[in-house]
Amino acid sequence: MAAMKPRTGDGPMEVTKEGRGIVMRVPVDGGGRLVVEMNAEEAEALLRELQGVAG
Repeated sequence: MAAMKPRTGDGPMEVTKEGRGIVMRVPVDGGGRLVVEMNAEEAEALLRELQGVAG
């Protein structure tokens, strides 16, 4: 079972490298955060998809 971490509020969007993975924390409407862990290949695919719709 994963360790429970205390909620620290919404805060800004964050992306950090934790061990061998990349963790993205995105604030969501209604409070809280969406937390997604991915590897480098998945992060590169996400980047390409976002560039396709944002640019």
